[in-house]
Amino acid sequence: QVQLVESGGGSVQAGGSLRLSCAASGYTNSYNYMGWFRQAPGREREGVATISTRSGSAYYADSVKGRFTISQENGKNSVYLQMNSLKPEDTAMYYCAAGPMLTGSLHQYAYKYWGQGTPVTVSS
Repeated sequence: QVQLVESGGGSVQAGGSLRLSCAASGYTNSYNYMGWFRQAPGREREGVATISTRSGSAYYADSVKGRFTISQENGKNSVYLQMNSLKPEDTAMYYCAAGPMLTGSLHQYAYKYWGQGTPVTVSS
């Protein structure tokens, strides 16, 4: 079993930055990718970024390319999402996820384990 806990969410003005963290514990060999998703009220869950836990290769949704960076800490079961140049449309609940797939995916059903979410609010 794998447990994921997010932190780092909060409120920020447009153009500002936030850094989200996800700490993983349990049987860490059960996943190959970790990702970030977000969901705003009345909208479907959207894949934001994903990273290979072995190679570090990362993939991003078009809506965040050039602004967000996903990374992992060497030797530790942690993944981060650095969010720069934030926009009001980035406002959402952000979720960390882990999955066993062999290639990166921004589709939520590829992931097996999920955190509880951390809220991000961007005001103009």
